[in-house]
Amino acid sequence: MILHAVARGEGPPVALLHGLYGQAVNFGTVQRRLAAGGRRVLALDLRNHGQSPRAPAMSYPDMAVDVLETLRAADALPCALIGHSMGGKVAMCAALAAPAAVARLLVADIAPVAYGHEAGHADYLRAMAALPLSPGMTRAEAEAALAPAIPDPRIRGFLLLNFVPGATPFWRIDLPAIARSLPQIVGWPDAAEGHYDGPALFLSGARSDYVRPAHRPAIMALFPRARFAVLKEAGHWLHADDPNGFIAAAEVFLAG
Repeated sequence: MILHAVARGEGPPVALLHGLYGQAVNFGTVQRRLAAGGRRVLALDLRNHGQSPRAPAMSYPDMAVDVLETLRAADALPCALIGHSMGGKVAMCAALAAPAAVARLLVADIAPVAYGHEAGHADYLRAMAALPLSPGMTRAEAEAALAPAIPDPRIRGFLLLNFVPGATPFWRIDLPAIARSLPQIVGWPDAAEGHYDGPALFLSGARSDYVRPAHRPAIMALFPRARFAVLKEAGHWLHADDPNGFIAAAEVFLAG
């Protein structure tokens, strides 16, 4: 599957892979700054997100193939991969499946393990699917309707980046497909094996518990050259909480 990609700049290729409910534009600031440093930066919409094609399933091996096919079609291999959360798991699977295609690997606030977040995500998806998309609905109306089910304004605002208002409002993500695939999305494929010997940076937020010391053996078994760094002023959404710190860490890592 060829994914929708937004490209900027010239030079060694770098691909940005967003997390669950995200899209390429979430990396706008990161993409502009990295491209200004002499790189060709491609921000991708993963399957069932943004403007990319829809598919009934969302296994990590399948999403990794999407990314590799898209980059191959763009003549952007080998490529450095930067993936956040779900996109980080996609990037890890791509590196394990095709090590020669991945020049460097930056994984943002996720580990190659299963997480227990399925119930919370299921609640978000039910709330979005239950929103009555009446003609002419505005973003403010959608936000007010979601507030009882999703009281955290930051999470609600992030989810609503996928809401397209207007005469015929719609969601820019495939809610049913994501709901069906939640066990795979919060999990980690049992078939993941081998190792990636290239440079790898696992960058986490100090205010996040997604990457714990207990995860390091699993990381090192698959990525023996992994290094670890922490952004002190960030939570799970590193590139939004501390964009300058995230970009600085990425630039140092990409420079090798």
